[in-house]
Amino acid sequence: MKALTLTQPWATLVAIGVKTIETRSWATTYRGSLAIHAAKGFPKAYRDLCSEDPFAEVLTLAGIKSPTDLPLGVVVATCNLHGCVQMGTDAAPCTADLMQWLKRPMYPEAVFGDYAEGRWAWVLDNVVPLKMPRAAKGALGLWEWEP
Repeated sequence: MKALTLTQPWATLVAIGVKTIETRSWATTYRGSLAIHAAKGFPKAYRDLCSEDPFAEVLTLAGIKSPTDLPLGVVVATCNLHGCVQMGTDAAPCTADLMQWLKRPMYPEAVFGDYAEGRWAWVLDNVVPLKMPRAAKGALGLWEWEP
C-alpha cells in the first residue's frame, strides 16, 4: 500500500476526519488506497500550534488533551486518495466543489493546509483510523507500507 508521511498534528487531523484535503507542493498521478503516517519529528512550532484554535478545539473534541498525546512514527489511518487538484487553475472540474468544501462552517478545513496558487490539494475520502497505530519508518514522497 502507498503511504504518505505527515507531521503532527496534521496526521491526526486526517485520522479523526477533520482534514480531508492534504496540500502539497507537488502532484501525483496515483489514486487509490493510502496509509497516513505520523512523522517521528514534531517541531516545537507545530506542538505550539496544537494549543491554538481551531487546532486545539478539534483535537480536544477528539479526546486529545495535549500535544504529547499525539502518536509519532506510526501509521494512524488509511484512506483513499480520490484526486489531486492544483490551486489557482480552472482546469480541474472539481475546483469549485473543492473551494465550497473548504468554506464549510463546521470544520475550517482551509486553515489546515496551504492553498496558495500553484500548490496541490490531495482530496482524501473513506478515512479509517487504525485502532492501534502501527510503528513504521516514514519517508519523503509516496512510499510503500506493508499493512
